[in-house]
Amino acid sequence: MTTGLFITFEGIDGAGKSSHIETLARALRAAGRSVTLTREPGGTPLAEKLRALLLNDAMDALTETLLAFAARRDHLCRVIGPALARGEAVLCDRFTDATFAYQGAGRGFDLQALSYMERLVQTGIGLEPDSMLEPHLTLWFDVPPEVAAERLAAARAPDRFEAQPVEFFARVARGYADRAAGAPRRFARIDGAQPREQVAAQMLAAVAARGWLPGAAP
Repeated sequence: MTTGLFITFEGIDGAGKSSHIETLARALRAAGRSVTLTREPGGTPLAEKLRALLLNDAMDALTETLLAFAARRDHLCRVIGPALARGEAVLCDRFTDATFAYQGAGRGFDLQALSYMERLVQTGIGLEPDSMLEPHLTLWFDVPPEVAAERLAAARAPDRFEAQPVEFFARVARGYADRAAGAPRRFARIDGAQPREQVAAQMLAAVAARGWLPGAAP
C-alpha cells in the first residue's frame, strides 16, 4: 500500500500559496497519487464553523489559539488522519506553523503553551498513537509583507486577519522564518515574490527533490 504523504502550504496572507495548491494536486495525480485537498482552519463541518468565528469575531489571542487547535483536532481525526491511513497525499492550506506565526509571533502568545497544545492535539492520530503527527513537507511561500499588503488591497474585502496592519504581518513573517529555522529538513522556502510560473516551478522542484514527483515542470 502507498504510504500517505502530508504536505502543508504556509505563508502570510497575500503570499499566493493558495493559488498553487491545485497545481501540485494535478502533478501528484498525474504521478498516480490519490489527493485530498483541505484547509485550516476548516476542513470539516465543525472546523468550518470555528473558522467563521476566527475570521470574523473579535477575540483575544488565547481564544483564537484554543479555537484553532480545537478545529485542528477535529480536522486531524476526521480528514487528515484517515486520508493518510488510506495512502493518500494530503495537501493542506495552513497547519500548525500558522498558529505559531499568527498567534505566537503576531499576537505575542506564549510559544511554550503553543508547543504543549501542538503535541496534545497532534498525538494519537493514525498508525502511531504515541507519536506527534507533523507534515512531511511544508512549502513556505515567503514574500515581503509590503508586497503581500499590495496584493491584499487589490483582492476581496479583507477578513479580520487580512485587515491587520503591515507591522503585524512583519511579525508573522518573522514567526515563519523562526519555524523554518527550527525545522530546516521539513521546510522548503519558496520565493513567492517571483512571477507565478517561477513560483510554481520552485514548488514542484521542491516536491520532486524529495522523490514524490518524476519532474519539476509546471
